[in-house]
Amino acid sequence: MAKKKALLPTGPFRAGDRVQLTGPKGRLNTITLVSGASFGTHKGDIKHDDIIGQPEGSVIRNHNGVEYLAFRPLLSDFVLSMPRGAAIIYPKDSAQIVTMGDIFPGARVVEAGVGSGALSMYLLRAIGPDGRLDSFERREEFADVAAANVETNLGVVPENWQIHLGDLQDQLPAKVKPGEADRVILDMLAPWECIEVSAEALVPGGLIIAYVATVTQLSRFTEALRETGQFAEPEAWESLVRGWHLQGLAVRPEHRMIAHTAFLVTARRLAPGTTLPNLKNLKKKPEFSDEDMSVWNPEHLGIKEASAKKLRRTIKNAQTAAAAKSSQNLED
Repeated sequence: MAKKKALLPTGPFRAGDRVQLTGPKGRLNTITLVSGASFGTHKGDIKHDDIIGQPEGSVIRNHNGVEYLAFRPLLSDFVLSMPRGAAIIYPKDSAQIVTMGDIFPGARVVEAGVGSGALSMYLLRAIGPDGRLDSFERREEFADVAAANVETNLGVVPENWQIHLGDLQDQLPAKVKPGEADRVILDMLAPWECIEVSAEALVPGGLIIAYVATVTQLSRFTEALRETGQFAEPEAWESLVRGWHLQGLAVRPEHRMIAHTAFLVTARRLAPGTTLPNLKNLKKKPEFSDEDMSVWNPEHLGIKEASAKKLRRTIKNAQTAAAAKSSQNLED
């Protein structure tokens, strides 16, 4: 059997491709091309065969003559429209993680948890074929959705990517040797619980990166980093993205924007046995009460648990799209 390889998102449209159709009034629809199939709207049907073989940027007409502009979705488009088992890391935050986390080609990266695979795809692009990504996820359903989404996007599940089921604290020492990871990225409710095991896995000079939603989580994590004495002073920030309306001389900010999604925190791993110089006059932190701890619970963060029925449907949709892309890969 021929070895599968990731397909480049270029060239004429092929069966199995995801295509983003921009119709009247800028309305977007994303479909997966299937030979002989049709995409129906209230304005008429578009035959998939009329799209297959056309170059990107083509105008496709439905049977009523209504025009649609066809492109492959960018990765940022794909992650916002793909099936989700868990909330995703937004493209603006993934970009910050890749850039400010200095994710480089050949890097050995640890990610926990994997969610729906959004960040995983950006990381796989950044590390390239010579890097390695170990993703850890507690819930098998989320891992299934993430694997299917990555396969849909790339046409293959990369050999340099592994999803490990279970808690990071238990699984990381068994999967990654001490000093073997260049970067550890934590997207979880209580990342401070995984600092020690992350420090053990990181190479001196490596980065720990956390993605946290609330100020209380931000405070708890940074103080826990300082307490270990194994990291340099942490840095934290958030990113806000505001689009602009461009129409003639009516150039103004859009009325809607992507504001706060999460805080990002990074810190460098010190060499073992190093004592950090007192570079800043930091006051001793206050103690945390049980009431403080309660605000990190999912219900206080507004996190809604997906129902089992919705997860089954999401996994089915993701795996159907992955099978279509995989079939295209084998035909090519």
